[in-house]
Amino acid sequence: MVKLSVIVPFYNVQTYAPDTLRSLRANAREDFEFILVDDHATDGTPEILERAERELPGAVYIRHEQNGGLATARNTGLDAATGEYITFLDGDDWLAPGYYAQLVAAMEDLGCDFVRTDHVQCTGRKRSVHRVPHGLRDQVMNPRDVILPADRSTSVDYAFAWAGMYHRRLADEGLLHFTHGLRTAEDRPWIWRLHREARSFAVLGLHGVFYRRGVSSSLTQIGDVRQLDFIRAFDQVIDETARDRDADTLLPKAVRTYCAIISHHLGNIERFEPQVARKLRSMSAAALKRMPQDVLKDALDSMDYERAARLRRVKRRGAAGAEVAA
Repeated sequence: MVKLSVIVPFYNVQTYAPDTLRSLRANAREDFEFILVDDHATDGTPEILERAERELPGAVYIRHEQNGGLATARNTGLDAATGEYITFLDGDDWLAPGYYAQLVAAMEDLGCDFVRTDHVQCTGRKRSVHRVPHGLRDQVMNPRDVILPADRSTSVDYAFAWAGMYHRRLADEGLLHFTHGLRTAEDRPWIWRLHREARSFAVLGLHGVFYRRGVSSSLTQIGDVRQLDFIRAFDQVIDETARDRDADTLLPKAVRTYCAIISHHLGNIERFEPQVARKLRSMSAAALKRMPQDVLKDALDSMDYERAARLRRVKRRGAAGAEVAA
């Protein structure tokens, strides 16, 4: 039986894919499989992956006939995975040698549904360790219990799918698939669902994933309309959390986080194309109006003046624009 399935989507990363694949080779084991999903790359990535299929032990190569985005590519990998455990890696990141063997050993020792790990962020030559925002390490906990408090960064704000490992039973229960077609923030509804519905998790202090920042082809660096999918992602978080049995206690966290992300994008609006910037303002105003207004008011009252004022301003202008249109 395959012990671990590693799902790795690739899209136009021919410069970085060789490093990623070399790190997978340094993690290979006879009971590991590496599912390499080519999301219809248009550069030299397909040729690199075709060669890896022949040379990398455990490699499984799948090519999309059209580009679907990261969420869809990960779902393709999930549908093909056969391992007892599942994890993810992005096609421009890399791993420390032997890292996955350590993760599997920790999962088997703890016996929990999933684990979360720290990671190393790499921007050019700069390296910095980013930690899961939860202090306890190597202790099994109920993931629902660490969603709060609303006014501090918690594990649901550390949404990187590749920063952890997941037992196959979560996939069988429908908890590991991503919302089809989301082009950004696809990890957000996913991590909230895991923390609401899984039964156990633990945080590990391992630093084996190297996350490459500042890649020019990364969607986080491109100010086009795909970035606005964060609205759809957080609408899903709000909708699903509102139907949760603990909605009254969890919604303030979801709404406050949504507000913080909207404010962040509005505060960096100059990086968007002009027509996308206009759409960001209008979609943000509509999103603020959709939120539970009593919870929204409390969230804005709890935020710093600059962010809260930015959100109140766009909400007010959006309402005024709607009145003029009517």
